[in-house]
Amino acid sequence: MDVVDKDKEYTLFAGRSSPIVDCVVALAAGVMTTLSAAPFSLWWLGPVAVALVYWKIQSLTPAMATLRGWCYGVGLFGSGTSWVFVAIHDFSGTGALVAMLLTTLFVSALALFFAIPFGLYRRITGPRLACLSFAGMWVVSEWLRTWLLTGFPWLLLGTSQVDSPLAPWAPVGGVYLLSLMTALTGTLGVEVLRRRWGFLVPMAALWIVPFLLPAQWTTPAGKPIRVALLQGNLDQRIKWTAQGQREAISIYTAMTREQARDIDLIVWPEAALPMLEQEAQQILEQVASDLGPDTALLTGILQRDSEGRSYNSVIGLNDVQGEYQKAHLVPFGEYLPFQSLLAGTLAFFDLPVPRLTPGTGEQAPLHVAGATIGNAICYEIIFADHVAQQARNAELLLTVSNDTWFGRSIGPHQHLQMARLRALENGRHLLRATSNGVTAIIDSQGHVTARAPQFEPASLTGEVTPMQGLTPFTRTGSGPAWILAAVLTLLGLQLNLSRSKNDALDEKGT
Repeated sequence: MDVVDKDKEYTLFAGRSSPIVDCVVALAAGVMTTLSAAPFSLWWLGPVAVALVYWKIQSLTPAMATLRGWCYGVGLFGSGTSWVFVAIHDFSGTGALVAMLLTTLFVSALALFFAIPFGLYRRITGPRLACLSFAGMWVVSEWLRTWLLTGFPWLLLGTSQVDSPLAPWAPVGGVYLLSLMTALTGTLGVEVLRRRWGFLVPMAALWIVPFLLPAQWTTPAGKPIRVALLQGNLDQRIKWTAQGQREAISIYTAMTREQARDIDLIVWPEAALPMLEQEAQQILEQVASDLGPDTALLTGILQRDSEGRSYNSVIGLNDVQGEYQKAHLVPFGEYLPFQSLLAGTLAFFDLPVPRLTPGTGEQAPLHVAGATIGNAICYEIIFADHVAQQARNAELLLTVSNDTWFGRSIGPHQHLQMARLRALENGRHLLRATSNGVTAIIDSQGHVTARAPQFEPASLTGEVTPMQGLTPFTRTGSGPAWILAAVLTLLGLQLNLSRSKNDALDEKGT
């Protein structure tokens, strides 16, 4: 059978489906991806969702493939980032209709990160090794979403696999390698269902190799450190009022005084005291005087320099060396992208204009309680390469966050899952202190060893061990996974061009 006949056979097997049915299936696949992640954690739905999007895609026109990708993105972000509405409506004081409109625009725009790559995929690749090139394009689309327009790597496919048998791939290549392995499982599974039994071998290898990888890439660097993470549960609606300031001071100073004298490190969450560092100086000095001689304290707080620039920071009390300023700010929440274009829009909707300044990209770790600590404030924990950069020079990882903005949505659970994956990727214990949950202590395997209840004041105590050595991912970052994804995508491009050349030769022959 020649090349052209084989292509016809492939198309006939794939068949065509109704555009309406195709959109419904793509939307369902997006919802499945949300269900594969926390708090549902049905990780096996991740490959199934990819399989549904991949199924019959070779029979679609580029326009229909674009529509399928967009519908998948709407299903994913419409279900998985529903907390955006909560943040805009419940905590920003925006009316329900405007909040719904802004959330819809947000979801529709994010869905383009699947629509455009899938349409391009259908235009430039052929059916040969489509199971490889489609999985590669999936990760390329995640890479684009990580960097374009400041980046939003939320609900990456690989994040859902932190508890699956694929998880040992994380220290090797990070979340994007996990995404690639998950996507390949889905596409290879479709080929096996088509009775292409040769694809069973590579699919089985994806799941067998993790059992052969090292269980632990890093080793202890010192004795365990006893920590206490304080969760004040201050109401976000009053936090930045005079009443909120008084309550925050009362809550955190009282909880700190109650800690045992053998605690090595106490951590307050992001912006625990709703005021500038200069305004809190007297309070912080009093807290420092109440600490035991061998107890250090880290807290999130806002800083302002002599030129009037404000930073979201982590500072320390009592023999803490260094400080950290948040480098990757939340668009629209902490800074306004395209300010000259969008400032008028925010004014029209009566929304506040954020005005924080990012810290420098490379900052030294903090030296606390005999260990070095790498930092990621709130949103930064979702950026795998930022955390890997911090981990290269640190023995522990810390993330302070204010997840109050999520309300009682699924957002805090998704945020915690991404923090767990950062610990696993880098082989580092990770401390996560939040305003109202989920506050947790995570070990170097990404397992939660202790967690505080949500929506109530809590003091979470436990031990973490400084770790030394670097995982392959910590050394290289996501670059190798991105390159592998690009190579797999190009395999389809090469074969498509080769097919076009053969078709042209056949035409000349006739």
